[in-house]
Order: sequence, then C-alpha cells, then structure tokens
Amino acid sequence: MTNAKLRVGVIGCGFFAENHLAAWSYLPDVTLAAVCDLDQAKAQSAASRYGAKSVFSSAEALLDSGEVDFVDIATTMRSHVELVGLAASRRIPTIVQKPLAPSHAECLALVETCETAGIPFMVHENTRFLRPVRKVREVIASGAIGKVTWGRVAFRTGHNIYGKQPYLANEDHFAILDLGVHMLDVARYLFGEATRLYCQSQSIKPGIRGEDLATVMLNHVGGMTSVVECSYASPIDPDPFPELTLQIEGTRGSLRLDSGYRLSVHSDGKTQAHDVSPTLYPWSVIPWHGTQESVVLIQQHWLDCLRKGVPAETSGADSRRTYDLVFGAYESARSGRAVDLQSSAAPSL
Repeated sequence: MTNAKLRVGVIGCGFFAENHLAAWSYLPDVTLAAVCDLDQAKAQSAASRYGAKSVFSSAEALLDSGEVDFVDIATTMRSHVELVGLAASRRIPTIVQKPLAPSHAECLALVETCETAGIPFMVHENTRFLRPVRKVREVIASGAIGKVTWGRVAFRTGHNIYGKQPYLANEDHFAILDLGVHMLDVARYLFGEATRLYCQSQSIKPGIRGEDLATVMLNHVGGMTSVVECSYASPIDPDPFPELTLQIEGTRGSLRLDSGYRLSVHSDGKTQAHDVSPTLYPWSVIPWHGTQESVVLIQQHWLDCLRKGVPAETSGADSRRTYDLVFGAYESARSGRAVDLQSSAAPSL
C-alpha cells in the first residue's frame, strides 16, 4: 500500500454507520472518498456531513468507480454475503460490520470467499478495542493477578434498542448473534480459545421474535472457566447501557470493571483503582463515547495493518473462531447439551 492517504468507500449510511463515517473523517491518514446507500437521500446527507467526494446508490457502481482503495460495509447482516462477494470479485480489501451473516455456514462461506480472493479482510468487531478491555488485557499480561482461573464478561441492559434498530425485534437469532458475538469475542481476547461451552437462553420481552437473554459458560485452553452474559431484557436501575462489566479472578488477585469506567485491580493484598474513561472527540456523544473511541481505534488498526501487509486482529481467520462460539451457543441452547468445540462436527444452524 502507498504512503499516500488511503481512500475508503462506506457502503451503508444507517444508524451505526454514523460512527464509522465520523471516525473515517476524523482519522488523518485516510480520505472518505465515497458513500453508498440504497436510499440516495441518506447517502447524500452522509456525504454532505462528512465530506465524502462521491455518492452512490449502487454498491456495484461504487466498487467499479476506481475511487476507493478499500470498502467498509456497514449494512445489516442479510446483505453481507452478497456485498462482500462483490468486493472480493474485484479484489478490493474489505471491512464488514458484525454480525457476519444469519447462519454459521454463511459466515464460514463469507470468510472463505475473501481467503480465496486473497484480499485483506476484517470484521468490524470493535468491542475488544474498548479502552477498558485493552487495559484489562494489559493487566492480565502483566501477571498482576497471576494465572487467570475464572472470569465473567457481562452486558445486561433494558435499554430500548429497538427504537433505532426496529428490525432486531424480528430476527430469529437475536441476543447471542447481535450482542453475544461481542462478549464472546472479548472472552476469547482476554482468556484465550474455548474448548467447550454450555448455553441457556430465554425470550423475555413480548414482541421479540428471538432470544433476548442468554448465559454461556466456557471452558478455555489451560483450564480456566468464563461466564458470558448478554441481555436486552434486564430491568436494571441505573442501567449501565452501553457499557460492559468484567470480573476476573487469578492466583494472585482479581479485577473488576464496573460501570462508569471504574477498574479496580486487587493484587497481592493491595487494591489499585484506575480510571479507564474513553477519549472525548469533538463529535463524541455521551454515553456512546466509549463505543465511538473503539471505532476510531479499530479503524486506525485496519489502516496500520493494510499499510504493513499484515492481518488485522479480527481478520476472517480469527473471527471464524468467534462465530464457532456464537453458533455453538445456539446449538447448546437448542439441544440442552454442552458443545465440544474441538469436535469435527460444526454447529448446524
């Protein structure tokens, strides 16, 4: 890749894409060259607000324009297989939002499409780039709490996410695929790969087609156990949305990440508090500022990897393992049995 500014085209100008667009326009070593949305007015509005040069209502037209060095696909998951296929057929490096696709087979096929095309590919899995999550990984790596033996990764909220994303209420696979994918990826990032899982899920709120609460227990390589909790149906006051919480125990101590970006580390009988509040950018909106910082960080990470010619942290090869956990959790919830992730039999969903 050249040292000149890289040119990005963003496909999809909806709710969460606003964060992608703001981050691309903020980062100094990239140019927001083009935006695309089936709704021409929505694309034109995004271009006007974020300074994109060109506007498209057809993904094919954008991809064939010669105006972009890579694309960022920020559409809903049911369009991903087609859109990634279009980019891969033109050998254009690609980022795609989570969830990858509605089924395990489609997720694996999408990753294989990019591998066959030989293009750089990254899943926009920004949660592991949250400032507190990166700090917790740093604490674990330092040995301050010793060998990790147990952990909890939790995101519980009663926030009305359906107001701005109403389509979520109609998904067959909901909380695990939309929210659990983030928490399961964080569990992998902090604790290493899992060998076995057990999941129970529930549908709590009326009018929600899929599960809106799930609890997953994971056995990890090395013997530690983690519990992943994801809920869109928790009547919590005060509601910590949109923050996750962590509790981790080790042989020398423990740590807790509580809402309000408060991290406490207990090591060898002494406790130290850390403020892991996110950066406030000129365009940050509280309480979304933590998520918005993570979007900046993952997109900068992509640019760095693209220039160096190395895979991103959340490459297709890496993300495949997260989706094994996602659909393994569905298999476990459906069957009532634990799923061995080292088995040659893939989840059938």
